[in-house]
Amino acid sequence: MRDDSSPSSPATPRTRIPAGAPADSPYALQLERGFPGLRFEPLLEEEFRQVFQAESRPQIRRNLWIALVIVIGFSAMTHLVLEPVVNLLMNKIRLVMFAPILALGLVLVRSGLYQRYYPIVCQVSAPIFGAGVAVLSVIAAGHGVNLISTVVIMTIFIYFMLGMLFYAALASASLVTVSYLFAAVIARLDPAVIVVDVGVLLSANVIGAIVCYTLERTNRTNFLEEQLLIETASRDGLTGIHNRRYFDDHMDRIWLQAIRDQLPVALLLVDIDHFKAYNDFCGHQAGDECLRRVARSLTRSARRPLDVTARYGGEEFAIVLYDAGREHVEEVAQRIQANIQSLAIDHPASPQGARLTVSIGAACVQPVAGRSHFGFIQLADEALYAAKERGRNCVVIMDKEYEQLSTGSFRKKPSDRRSAG
Repeated sequence: MRDDSSPSSPATPRTRIPAGAPADSPYALQLERGFPGLRFEPLLEEEFRQVFQAESRPQIRRNLWIALVIVIGFSAMTHLVLEPVVNLLMNKIRLVMFAPILALGLVLVRSGLYQRYYPIVCQVSAPIFGAGVAVLSVIAAGHGVNLISTVVIMTIFIYFMLGMLFYAALASASLVTVSYLFAAVIARLDPAVIVVDVGVLLSANVIGAIVCYTLERTNRTNFLEEQLLIETASRDGLTGIHNRRYFDDHMDRIWLQAIRDQLPVALLLVDIDHFKAYNDFCGHQAGDECLRRVARSLTRSARRPLDVTARYGGEEFAIVLYDAGREHVEEVAQRIQANIQSLAIDHPASPQGARLTVSIGAACVQPVAGRSHFGFIQLADEALYAAKERGRNCVVIMDKEYEQLSTGSFRKKPSDRRSAG
């Protein structure tokens, strides 16, 4: 990926996409497209902001304490060089504008409301705080003390110390400069002083904006590359879909989420019928290509945001469906069988016909507290076992059986299996 922030030649490497990365990965696609406007696709943008905020939280907490120390330090210094009546006015401004903002920020970074509200509060509070600093600087300048350095420090804080993204920081810092100019004109400071001070602030903004932009580009690139590495590690090397480890992790998360949301989940275990015979007859290379084609077909069958398709082991695949009742599971299972049939893969060694088929066992349950997902997986496995006993190339769905299931020991009787699904 060419770095859009610099006039590099077309020969510049495009990106550092790791070998084996899935071609359909949203992280890889974003890296390929680039992001000169410092903006990802909506879902990736939301994910990046959440990660960025979480990682910035400890530094923000520390920096807010530093801001408090700086305010107290400059307050002490102005008390040494300015008259009491002037200090009284400045103290009122500090008390009204600075104290509530710092207190609110320190509370937010330690509360559960941080992720949701801190960016909004910061974007509103930073220019207000900065305007207060600008007003104090103008008041001091009117009494012969130059405190433009405090406005410069505030500008630096906005760009680098408050966990603000580039555009929010640029807008806030620019408002601080405008506030200083407006206050200085109202206070009728010496025009020469205003010109010099505004020039200093504009220079600070230019430098701050360039560095902030570069840092955010680096952060965004690192985020995409790290997530791509994680995603690559969670992919099956042969088929390119998610592997068993990712499936296990996803089940842990989705089960708890379903309990919180009180929504049903479904698991479909899909097994290629007589795959060993296919592999022996057609060869391992043909078997590998068969697995890849089936995997691609399965991913097209379940494409909602929280649906996950994974290679469960060997010729067996797993599909997790969130907020899926029995009717939706039946539709997905029928779609899977239709898609597999449309592949038209010859299976000369199959005792059931000339084309490749699959057996599907599905479990559909409403997760409740106190029940683990291990029984849920076992129920789907039992349904797949029943589908194979029925002669394969069919679908068995179990839902009511979950109530009688005892994890590790459940196994339906043949007569019960005939009535299931």
